[in-house]
Amino acid sequence: MLKKIAIYIHIPFCSSKCYYCDFISFPNMDNRVHQYVRYLLKEMDMYKDVMKEYKIDTIFLGGGTPSYIDQKHVEGILKYIYDNYNSSEIKEITIEVNPETVTYDKLKVYKSIGINRISLGLQTTKDKILKEIGRRHTFEDFLKAYEATRKAGFENINVDLIFGLPNQTVEDCINSLDAVVTLGVKHISYYSLIIEEGTLMDKWHREGKLNLPDEDSERQMYHEAIKFLESMGYKHYEISNFAKEGFKCRHNLYYWKLEPYIGFGISSHSNIGYKRFWNYKDYNKYINSLQMGHFPVEGEEYIDENMKMLEYMIVGLRLIEGVSKEEFKNTFKIEMDDIFGLVLDKHKKQGLLTEENGNIKFTKKGLDLSNIVYVDLLPD
Repeated sequence: MLKKIAIYIHIPFCSSKCYYCDFISFPNMDNRVHQYVRYLLKEMDMYKDVMKEYKIDTIFLGGGTPSYIDQKHVEGILKYIYDNYNSSEIKEITIEVNPETVTYDKLKVYKSIGINRISLGLQTTKDKILKEIGRRHTFEDFLKAYEATRKAGFENINVDLIFGLPNQTVEDCINSLDAVVTLGVKHISYYSLIIEEGTLMDKWHREGKLNLPDEDSERQMYHEAIKFLESMGYKHYEISNFAKEGFKCRHNLYYWKLEPYIGFGISSHSNIGYKRFWNYKDYNKYINSLQMGHFPVEGEEYIDENMKMLEYMIVGLRLIEGVSKEEFKNTFKIEMDDIFGLVLDKHKKQGLLTEENGNIKFTKKGLDLSNIVYVDLLPD
């Protein structure tokens, strides 16, 4: 019986680099799109034998901004998968889009080639803040893009929002959430701003030029959002993700449950069995490797049973329902308490963890202090 797998495809091109972004993405490199897609397909072809052991459950096209490139390239990528991999039972195909790069005609093509989930980047409804963080769109642009997405026949739509942005208030965050909820969006990803090393925001932060919310305000932005979204019928199912019934992101659950996934394209990561590997981040190294007929893999590591159990706990605790003791035992043939019992008991007493219906999960306090638990789970 074939095992299920998730596929991630990295499209690194975009119209411009947001000031907070540290993903591998290339603005103003339109002249390389055709070459990149050609070699991406070559990479996928090299994995044909590996993929014979799996049936695809989900596909996620991320970036960069996948909607930035011509839809014919997206069509070609998916056609390759349909023609060469076990693709008859795909449940979810997501593409990330930005408001300024997507049109109704483009969305109609996406729909016709099997894409059934759109992830739309908004970040905030405040135009002034959008400009300050390097976004190329306005809230009005977002509304037009959302309308086009619905008109093209998409129901399963995610909207990305960020809190903790410069000059942002708790009221701004709730207003943004309210605006998105009013549209009837089925899934909301609500991320805390992280100042990543090497970004423009990192430079400004070190120079003292960013007016960021203080820690208490940032936590309030999170807690008030949870309260608001739950009151509006959204299930808080992962630290940063909220969904209406039946609309959880199926693809991301592969990451959070350590299920097999494979990544194609520059800088993408894969996790199959006890092996994890990742592609070159450098564009020329990625292309040159494929030109020479080599897998474009920059590094790999084998994960032993102890490390796999540790990662299973760490990523599993991101889920609000937590980690099932029964599933842990079925997966590793050992009781969770035999491995992590002392740490779990300690943090239950401290009010960071709780046990409910056989699941170990964070308390509300634990969600804020999760790193304390993660550090204690690590071996000495």
